[in-house]
Amino acid sequence: MLQRLYARTLDIAAGPHAVWALAAVAFAESSFFPIPPDVLLIPTILARPREAFRLAALCTLASVLGGLLGYAIGYFLFDAVGRPILEANHAMAGYEALKAGFARWGVWIIILKGMTPIPYKLVTIASGVAHFPLALFVAASIVSRSIRFFLVAAILWQFGDAARVFIERRLMLVTTLFAVALIGGFAVLHYL
Repeated sequence: MLQRLYARTLDIAAGPHAVWALAAVAFAESSFFPIPPDVLLIPTILARPREAFRLAALCTLASVLGGLLGYAIGYFLFDAVGRPILEANHAMAGYEALKAGFARWGVWIIILKGMTPIPYKLVTIASGVAHFPLALFVAASIVSRSIRFFLVAAILWQFGDAARVFIERRLMLVTTLFAVALIGGFAVLHYL
């Protein structure tokens, strides 16, 4: 089943709508969607290695724009929309810790957490709730998301075919490591 899912993801990544799908996932993940864009960014870069840095730029732009939606949810609609999104993702404890840290660390929280597997929507919504200065939020988001996505692009551009072979031969290992990183991100938030 995992092999079929991986094959389907590769089909999407090589298809004519891959770039739009990547942008949509990157946008949605920054405000409400639980799956990170790396799930589509990695196979799309592997399918189109010459476009690696363009895809990273697109992913960054869509993620920052989606982050503005997350910021707006926190700023204007936290009780009506933001809280249910965080509760649905079992992320309220992490949100509370993140909110408390904004007063002290603001920009650094956005930059550091935006580079990790910790769901970025937590950062965007908390930034809005904290009424963090919008210009600083956008600047820090551009820095953090650029580092994250361009690092992925650089690694895949440099080791493209070897990375593809590694992923295909060790799909279960790669999937397990990805799941551990994702769950670990939620766990870290829970204990902050």
